[in-house]
Amino acid sequence: MKRRVLWTLPLVAGLLVFTSGSAFAQEAGPTAEQVTKQIDMIWLLVSAFLVFFMQAGFAMVESGFTRSKNAANILMKNLMDFCVGSILFFMLGYGLMYGTSAAGLIGTDNFFLSKFAIGAGSGSDWAGFLFQLVFAATAATIVSGAVAERFKFSSYLVYSAIIVGLIYPISGHWLWGGGWLSQQGFIDFAGSTLVHSVGGWAALAGAMLLGPRIGKFNKDGSANVIPGHSLTLAVLGVFILWFGWFGFNPGSTLSGMNEGIGYIAVTTNMAAAAGAVSALLVNWLRTGRPDTAVAANGALAGLVAITAGCASVTPTGALCIGLIAGPVLVYGGALIENVLKIDDPVGAVSVHALNGAWGTLAVGLFAAPGAGAITGMGDTAGLFYGGGVAQLGVQALGVLAVGAWAFGTMFVVFSLLKATMGIRVTKEEELEGLDISEHGTTSYPEFGTPVVGTPGERTMMPEVTAASVKPATASH
Repeated sequence: MKRRVLWTLPLVAGLLVFTSGSAFAQEAGPTAEQVTKQIDMIWLLVSAFLVFFMQAGFAMVESGFTRSKNAANILMKNLMDFCVGSILFFMLGYGLMYGTSAAGLIGTDNFFLSKFAIGAGSGSDWAGFLFQLVFAATAATIVSGAVAERFKFSSYLVYSAIIVGLIYPISGHWLWGGGWLSQQGFIDFAGSTLVHSVGGWAALAGAMLLGPRIGKFNKDGSANVIPGHSLTLAVLGVFILWFGWFGFNPGSTLSGMNEGIGYIAVTTNMAAAAGAVSALLVNWLRTGRPDTAVAANGALAGLVAITAGCASVTPTGALCIGLIAGPVLVYGGALIENVLKIDDPVGAVSVHALNGAWGTLAVGLFAAPGAGAITGMGDTAGLFYGGGVAQLGVQALGVLAVGAWAFGTMFVVFSLLKATMGIRVTKEEELEGLDISEHGTTSYPEFGTPVVGTPGERTMMPEVTAASVKPATASH
């Protein structure tokens, strides 16, 4: 009996090993392909969240650079840019941008995301949509600063729907949707032209048709400075935008497995720092003072400029691009204000349109094959790296085509709005401030006259002055 038991022990042990091995095989972890796909999806979502947070940065920059009586209006416009944009990009924009191409000009399907499956394995599609949505909202919100303090809120909502649902997606299809600019070899990695210049040229069209704020220009044409109410908010907004840009540019790899993510973050940072320093120094030499607002906008100018070539240039090239972005900001802003007599309260046109164009052209100068090898952008060489002028020509074509599209279409849109709904508030409403006249509220009731009642029947509490306060009497 003892011998039989001893003989069966190895058999039982073998069966246990076999069954446990089978169970382990059935419960094996995900494959390498599944892990890679999940990492890519998580990276897209984290990057999308960072770019979404840039909306807060724009809100702080624009409200800080404008007067306190218009702060709530600016915040509302930034909020609605994303809310209206989310709906329109879902309904129409994404399909126009990434749907099946018609002659390389426009997408023709996947409206309402109708081609996306709902079920296992579809997660990457939804993450990709969210990532593209936050880019679309960025293009829209650039305009609010350029038309600040005088644009009707109702008309602004119509503008926001049109640019996110129609204007931005169509030109975006030309490159990122596989359209005709993509076939030409145009490079705009994260959107110096496709995002920032689209918003910047739309801002120029709006500011031109809207006219300057009351008191901005004197009868002799000279410009007055209308200071914003909080440099603290404005600079905080710049830091938030800078932080968000680490999702904007590195996130445009669309893959967490791309080894160039860190490299792109470095080129992005170098250009931002150089833009701030060069804008500060150039303006310091012009005016004799180191201006905080100009330095802050210089960082944004550098970020906009590097966005096209962040995956194609060396860190030294990024430094050069940022150093040139500063003077483009300073002298471009002077041209817009002093020569063209256009009132742009936050400098949106010089930051986004002019530096978006400069940064896109700079790819044709500074593109380095070594950088492309790290980031997956190929062996494109710019003029300074022996590539000749061919790429520079393609870059110029893209800048001109997208600029003409954005400025031309938005000029028509703003003109139609001006002729129908109207785009400018009345003189009385502008002087009172859009917070009260448009929204029936005030952003800083402790420092001004608070509003009482509903927007339709608002009244003003009497101001408290020294003469109106009765002296206190002693009590026992």
